[in-house]
Amino acid sequence: MVSDESPDQGAARRIDSADRVRDPEVSTALNPEDDENLRLVNDFSDVFLTFAIALFVGVLGLVLGGIFGDGTMCLILAVASWWLAEFFTRQQRMALPSIFLLTCFTVSVFGLANFFLKWLRLSEMDYYFKYSGLLDGWGYDSLHPWITVVAALFTVFMTTLHYRHFRVPMTIAVRAAASVVAFLGLLLSIFPNPNDPVILLSLFASGCAVFAMAMRFDFSDPQRVTRRNDIAFWLHLLAAPLIVHPLISQFVGNDLLPQVWAAAAVLALFVLLSIVAVVIDRRAMLVSGLVYAGYALSSLISTIGLADRTLPATVLALGAFVLLLSAGWRPVRTALLRLLPAHLAQRLPHPILSSS
Repeated sequence: MVSDESPDQGAARRIDSADRVRDPEVSTALNPEDDENLRLVNDFSDVFLTFAIALFVGVLGLVLGGIFGDGTMCLILAVASWWLAEFFTRQQRMALPSIFLLTCFTVSVFGLANFFLKWLRLSEMDYYFKYSGLLDGWGYDSLHPWITVVAALFTVFMTTLHYRHFRVPMTIAVRAAASVVAFLGLLLSIFPNPNDPVILLSLFASGCAVFAMAMRFDFSDPQRVTRRNDIAFWLHLLAAPLIVHPLISQFVGNDLLPQVWAAAAVLALFVLLSIVAVVIDRRAMLVSGLVYAGYALSSLISTIGLADRTLPATVLALGAFVLLLSAGWRPVRTALLRLLPAHLAQRLPHPILSSS
């Protein structure tokens, strides 16, 4: 049977999470029953093309790096990534190739800025900063973190241009990650040797800021039918490890975890994070805590005398927990949302209290 679908209709049908619509308020949900409603692949051609693009970009980088050096390689890879995105992202709207090209562009831009700034430092800036007295009291070596700060801020600027042109939802999370790198570089430039609590607190604060940004996008699209859903997903994916690692790592280091109380505390935190994940209807934070939860479970299992069965028992316990939570996700979420104030529950993604 011959389809009467026009070429324009066929192109419109390919709208996906890479660039769903030019107007983010237009609904493009393909499966409203899917809680997170995220599409990474249209069909196998996305995977095939991503593999081909990766081969092309990889070989191009190796050849150019060997001939021209790292700086020129980064510049040409950034230009090539943008040029390829003009077709695969802006015209074809292919999700997986767009994500790969965005990643390649971001890494290339950051590498280019680092290379250029280090080259300046080793030439004109080397003399200027060393003999002008501008860094007196800071230490000459304090210039190094500033290179990371400036490179990260340049990456923020370039990814902003990239998003305005291509509208790839992941770009917002990439820009946020570059901002976190700039913040940490600024911290290291002010405190050259910060202790672990300062670093962990900075990571936790950054994670909370990214999480708040993600929730802002979630609140603006509670039914998850616009591009904002995809933006929020990638932001949650970035925020989760930034929040989870500083919280749980306090109980992992310095041989604390073998103690029963520390392992129990890690599991309690994991349960708390799971509750948050269910309430906001996002799995990213739950996944980020699985490794720590497995570590804590293995410690408890070993403590009670099952050291020879630690691995299978740990995997079995974690698998059972995730399986039960996945199977009962909606009933559990309904029960938890009923405990929240009605005005807050109705603003959360997929509000399900209307029947109450």
